[in-house]
Amino acid sequence: MSWLGLRFVADLPANGELLLHCEHNLALASLAYVVACAASYATLNIAERIGHVEKPVYRRLWCWLGAMCLALGVWAMHFINMLAFRAPIDVHYGLLLTIASLLVVMIAALVAMRALSRPYLSAGQYVLTATLVGLGITVMHYIGVSALRSNATQYYEPRLAALSFAMATATSLAGLLLTTRLRRGSGWLHQSLKVGASLVMGAGIISTHFVGMWSLNLFVPSGSALQLPSTHNNLQLSLNIALIVLLIIGGSISAALADKKLQDKEHDLRRVNALLSQLDQARRSLQQVAHYDALTNMINRRGFNQIFAERLLEKTQSAGMLAVMFLDIDHFKRINDSLGHDAGDELLKVIALRIRSATRAKDVVARFGGDEFCILVTLNNRDEARHMAQRVMLAMKEPAVLAGRAMVMTTSIGISVFPDDGKTCEELLRNADLALYESKGNGRNALHYFNSNLKTKATLELQLEEELRHALREGDGLLLHYQPIVDLKTGHVAKLEALVRWQHPHHGLLLPDRFIGIAEANGLIAELDNWVLKRACKDLSLLRAEGFDPLIITVNYSALNLTREDLVGEIENALTAAGVSPHGLELEVTENALMGNISSAIGLLKQIRQLGVSLSIDDFGTGYSSLAYLRRLPINTVKIDRSFIQDIPQSPQDMEIVQAIIVMAHTLHLSVVTEGVETTQQLAFLSEFGCDFIQGYLFSKPAPLDVLRPLLLEINQRKSTSLWPVAIIPEQSHFEATRTVRAQSGCGDTGGVFHHGT
Repeated sequence: MSWLGLRFVADLPANGELLLHCEHNLALASLAYVVACAASYATLNIAERIGHVEKPVYRRLWCWLGAMCLALGVWAMHFINMLAFRAPIDVHYGLLLTIASLLVVMIAALVAMRALSRPYLSAGQYVLTATLVGLGITVMHYIGVSALRSNATQYYEPRLAALSFAMATATSLAGLLLTTRLRRGSGWLHQSLKVGASLVMGAGIISTHFVGMWSLNLFVPSGSALQLPSTHNNLQLSLNIALIVLLIIGGSISAALADKKLQDKEHDLRRVNALLSQLDQARRSLQQVAHYDALTNMINRRGFNQIFAERLLEKTQSAGMLAVMFLDIDHFKRINDSLGHDAGDELLKVIALRIRSATRAKDVVARFGGDEFCILVTLNNRDEARHMAQRVMLAMKEPAVLAGRAMVMTTSIGISVFPDDGKTCEELLRNADLALYESKGNGRNALHYFNSNLKTKATLELQLEEELRHALREGDGLLLHYQPIVDLKTGHVAKLEALVRWQHPHHGLLLPDRFIGIAEANGLIAELDNWVLKRACKDLSLLRAEGFDPLIITVNYSALNLTREDLVGEIENALTAAGVSPHGLELEVTENALMGNISSAIGLLKQIRQLGVSLSIDDFGTGYSSLAYLRRLPINTVKIDRSFIQDIPQSPQDMEIVQAIIVMAHTLHLSVVTEGVETTQQLAFLSEFGCDFIQGYLFSKPAPLDVLRPLLLEINQRKSTSLWPVAIIPEQSHFEATRTVRAQSGCGDTGGVFHHGT
């Protein structure tokens, strides 16, 4: 079989001489191996670039460059090895066949690079591509060998020729697999793997060539003259070819590495841009969280303050007006306590929509937290703020369905106006808050503008708070006054009501209504009540030592203390420290205080009763006055409020109410105390209808214990058969005396009983 002058025969011809002394120049063969390894390394790097290029046009350019490097490397390896071939005959090479061999291997290299440009190859595609590339390398080899010109005839052993094709195919398959596996990665280990793979691929390529040359047999005619082979020209040509090819391959490798660095930088820039984008998104998210309320999606206090500062600067420069409106939802806590916080959150969303619907687009509406909202309004005149507030209050009153119930909420509003009420954000917000406090203190569901009196009042209350803390801490200035409670059956003083006073160093004697609210608002009421309890128990101990054994002292307790679990322990400790019996102490609580949380209050009152301490409901008739709860309470006494007594005997209706209360209390086996008794007509009426105890200015105003002692002795020395002996002050002179006393003590003409619960 003959192809391109190549003879594939199993048996050699009988005529002619076989050249046995053929060999290769080891240096040139080594140079060819270096070229093959360099081409393999370039192919690996360019294939890696192809896998990372996104644009198709650049991918095609890298495919052509990779094919050129691979083809030139394989072809140069073959041609240098052919130049390294030494035989004892004159050898030349045909140019056209040499160029044809280069074109064949170029086609094979393009097939390989096109396959490597795909992201994924199946097993069949690997085998097909390796077969085509192996065939191309084999054809390139034998075309290149056929370019050899001499007087020798070329014969090839078919088995060795087939082996060379198999080795070329196997080498191509190994190269495809290695290149695919090493397309991704970085670092020194990845580079080391690519170098190792290049050495293996180069060895496979050059081995294919030598197996092909192993199958070659050269026959010369018998008697042909042999000569020593010349290697000088071959060496020079090999070096030139190697240098040119290595320069091309080296440039390609440099281009691939440079492109990789550029791409890495692009990736780094993309990652940086992505990180910057994520950071910007995170910043916007944080800004949203920092400046907006998550529940209502309104701006929060921080966002409001930022916008407020900008608007304030704008209005300062343009001499405009702004209004700050503080809103507080009236009794919102009841919703959370009764329906739960989820229902409260839903109601807040509805309220936020109502407020927004009542304002203009340019107005700033913020939720400060809880049920507090704030509105920033641009004004032309002060009345606009009032109209805006009234629209909000009207929108709030529309029923809202919540948990199947129609809720009607109201709001209290405080307003401050720039520049009249302040020049800074802090000052305007503070003044609006003071106006809101005034609205809440005047019955709620109202609006108030700020005025200078509110600031003066707030400053005074802050000063009183600090001074009250000091008085409680040092025990300085606080004192107790007592008012007698007379038993109508015996005519003797049965009880003394302890009433706290504060001898202020600058404001003189302050009554409870001046500082009790401050104590309750600032967490001082528990300490104040405990001080009153301890002092009253000590005074009771002194009175018992002086012979007033049956006397009972009553102490008023704030509604806020009825929720404290340690109250029972404080009472027990105060009694133990003073060394008095629990039966000598009676606690007074208002019925409205009990109804705040009657379930827990009943449990606490039962524990107090178990100590032996008596309990009394103060101001009875002004609150619920319901038998349904009255019969559940572990109480001993009800105290009729003075408002039902002051118009007796002129008011028949009040007389009927008092008579009904007395009958009701006695039916429940409760004692009755009537406070505010000032006239003998009132005394006669109460005595006639069975009241048990009376208290009021008819007997004595509240006074220190030392001042009351003579009166107590005088009243207790009377005979029980004489209802009102001469010791009683005549009514006319008593009124004159009480007016003087009230004027001096600041009580006015009300004649009421003052204690720290009123």
